[in-house]
Amino acid sequence: MIAAILALALSVGAPSDQTSTQPVSPSREDQAVRLEDIQVTGRRLDSLIESFVGEVAAPNRGRGIARWDRSVCVGAVNLRRDVAQYLVDRVSTVAEDQGLNAGDPGCAPNLLIVGTADGDAFARELVEKRRRTLRMGGTGMDRGAAALRDFQDASRPVRWWQISMPTDSETGQRAIRLPGECTNACSGPMDYAPVINTASASRLSTQIIDNIFRAIVVVDVTKMGGVNSAQLADYIAMVSLAQIDPNADTSAYASILNVFSDPNSAASLTEWDKAYLEGLYDAQRTQKNLRAGTTEIESSIRRAHSRLAAEPETTTD
Repeated sequence: MIAAILALALSVGAPSDQTSTQPVSPSREDQAVRLEDIQVTGRRLDSLIESFVGEVAAPNRGRGIARWDRSVCVGAVNLRRDVAQYLVDRVSTVAEDQGLNAGDPGCAPNLLIVGTADGDAFARELVEKRRRTLRMGGTGMDRGAAALRDFQDASRPVRWWQISMPTDSETGQRAIRLPGECTNACSGPMDYAPVINTASASRLSTQIIDNIFRAIVVVDVTKMGGVNSAQLADYIAMVSLAQIDPNADTSAYASILNVFSDPNSAASLTEWDKAYLEGLYDAQRTQKNLRAGTTEIESSIRRAHSRLAAEPETTTD
């Protein structure tokens, strides 16, 4: 997959030297709600948090919220060497902050950042020539045909596509079979279905969790505007380590997700963003209620708010 995607990127055209490494201008996060500045508590705070999580989270249809499991290997191609290395290092650092193993140098990337001078053309060609790579056909593995059309047609500075796998949390084995896959004589329906040994039956809990195992992030360097490499790296970390809705409206919240609409809105991951990722990677995800995962993220944001509210204010003379 990696070689095929790289070949496509090179065929569309190498990016020009567009990705800035200049410092970001002074932040204007005060134009949106900063988590550390919220003074309200109770239902109003709950409403703000639920609205943010509901806007941002984009699990696959009918599935629980997914995340990377144990490790991720970040790679970057078709970008200037220093920018590519910075992006890989920063995204890997954010991954490690969530408890993931970011892999040793030379590991085979399963999170690939691709630079291109024409993101629209690259996305169209990728979908046309590698559709089966993007949609492998297993139940619950991706966001569906409509989301793939959006990936292909919506002209964005950064677009992303993730593939996740329903997984047996007890064994780490796949909980689904891919189209055409079978066992034994392939003569009956049981030969085409995965066999899950249930440790304990429950109407409230499940052994099946969803793990991201492959992601591609396409960066159109001609659309960076005033966004610098540090902001780009944190934006990529947010949208690749979690399942983020590319159409989310987060303008009411101070978040790195706003950086392309306002490059001065955030210099890096904000408290909203960090609390979201921490909640995702702390979540148990073994409840049958599909909302349970987002509820755990909401609890993480509440804890972050409480911590920030308890910190003494600093003053300057």
